[in-house]
Amino acid sequence: MSRPERPLALVTGASRGIGLEIVGVLAPDYDLVLVGRRPETLAAATERAYRRAATVTTLIADLTDASDRERLAARLGELDPPVQVLVNNAGVAGSAPLHRTDDALWARTLELNLTAPFELARALAPAMAKRNWGRIVNVASTAGLKGYRYTAAYSASKAGLVGLTRALAAELVDKGVTVNAICPGFTDTDIVADAVRNIADKTGRSPTEARASLERFSPLGRLVAPTEVAALVGFLASEAAASITGQALAIDGGETTL
Repeated sequence: MSRPERPLALVTGASRGIGLEIVGVLAPDYDLVLVGRRPETLAAATERAYRRAATVTTLIADLTDASDRERLAARLGELDPPVQVLVNNAGVAGSAPLHRTDDALWARTLELNLTAPFELARALAPAMAKRNWGRIVNVASTAGLKGYRYTAAYSASKAGLVGLTRALAAELVDKGVTVNAICPGFTDTDIVADAVRNIADKTGRSPTEARASLERFSPLGRLVAPTEVAALVGFLASEAAASITGQALAIDGGETTL
């Protein structure tokens, strides 16, 4: 089966940052299912989608909660037509030295960053394969390619997501379903804003100095823009990317290669 005229695309973590930009990129050509934890935080994403004439369904779920994930999977199974583009964008990026990385931080990080994408792919990929067309895009991180200090849980979860991407791509390669990961470097989102405050609080540096310390990771000397990540998601979801699968594509200003 060829690509439907307007495939149904699911975006997790759709309410802000990268997720909000992904909604804007996909809305002109896809009907959308937007997943977030709070109805009020999905309002901006819903408005952005409607401005671009998409049909929008919003589903509330805390992806760190196993029962919420089970309910979400059941609800998604009722959709007709089914989801044929899955964008696993929701994530958390807590940081701590190894000796302060407790079981709760470890579990929450892996639940959201790795277990939720696995369970959503498991729920949705069979329908994609049955129709011989689908796209799964996992928003990982350069932390999954190289690791950073004080991010044992986060780096492990994103490295796991890259491994999951490659395994699913191999399994689905003859089913018309592509599976890819995007690995942004430090991106200008709320997560990085939180990291800047954390660095400033712990080191005594000003917020400007703390932000500059993250910008220096990139040879470009700046943070990645959420719009840049969203544009790559849009391309990977398109017909033009039909031959791209099993990739972990860094969007990091050359950080991991230069």
